[in-house]
Amino acid sequence: MLQGFNHLTLAVSNVEISFKFYRDFLGFKPEAIWDHGAYLSLGDLWLCLSLDNVRQEKDYTHYAFSIAEANFPLFHQKLKTAGILEWKENKSEGESIYFLDPDGHQLEVHCGNLQTRLKSSFKDPYPNMIFF
Repeated sequence: MLQGFNHLTLAVSNVEISFKFYRDFLGFKPEAIWDHGAYLSLGDLWLCLSLDNVRQEKDYTHYAFSIAEANFPLFHQKLKTAGILEWKENKSEGESIYFLDPDGHQLEVHCGNLQTRLKSSFKDPYPNMIFF
């Protein structure tokens, strides 16, 4: 049976550029790098960057990372200063920034968690929302 999330692999067009973005800009810990890929970590997350053709899908698929509320304004300013493109405006519970990595992967930095989202949704549920 499944035990939890194992790792996230992202197709990247340039391993070095993406490695630097995730390491230097987002603060991931470098674990290994080679010609066609890299491993980085962030807390319990294992991130694999894999050299491949990157597809630009336009849907709501994205990868969200946690940030403390106290660090949110500084991080948001860091994004703006670096000219990082934001792809969506936050309309949900908690502070969030939606932005793109060098290959256009849709990322989010969010101050809440599942419990804060459920609490907010319980007060103002989505249409036909059922809670378990």
